[in-house]
Amino acid sequence: MLDPSSFSPLLEPSWQFVPKVAMQDFTREDWDLINRQRGPYYRQEQGRQVLRMLAASEHDPGFGYMVNNYRHCLQSATMALRDGLDEEDVVVCLLHDIGFVACPDTHGEFAAALLGPYVSERNHWMLLRHPIFQQAHAPHLPGADPQARERWRGHPHFEWAATFVERYDQAACDPHYDCAPLSVFEPLVHRLFARVPARRQTFD
Repeated sequence: MLDPSSFSPLLEPSWQFVPKVAMQDFTREDWDLINRQRGPYYRQEQGRQVLRMLAASEHDPGFGYMVNNYRHCLQSATMALRDGLDEEDVVVCLLHDIGFVACPDTHGEFAAALLGPYVSERNHWMLLRHPIFQQAHAPHLPGADPQARERWRGHPHFEWAATFVERYDQAACDPHYDCAPLSVFEPLVHRLFARVPARRQTFD
């Protein structure tokens, strides 16, 4: 017999548990219950948990840049906000490097996977490729190819990717920049993740 006192709490007191330990034992009615509660849960919790991921890095040490990844992300978003970019672009700036430390070699794909269902094709395309576009600004980085982005010149989203990297990424490492606090961006993040998600194709 399962002891309900050992269960993780539910988000809403009116929700119900499926008291079975293996998914193979779930009935159609069990899945219907889970799915009724899943949508509201994601809409309320996804933005909060993403913000918590970023906030957890606030005091992290770095490895040579004058700002850590948290301050880089805040600076990028603050610059976009002050330039009058729309909410989606500001949130993309805030979260474009959220996987920079956890997934250093695939952080573009990480951000695209996280944000892709909630943003435009323009931003999804940019997120996937922004590490490659950044190489145009690092001509002395060993192994970098400043011409790597040229394979996409003429693409409808090329100019946005180039602009994003030049203005809101490679130039967002100033330790004296007056960043807005994360709390300024919290409502924008919650509104983005409250959108109905769409499917995106994988990177090719």
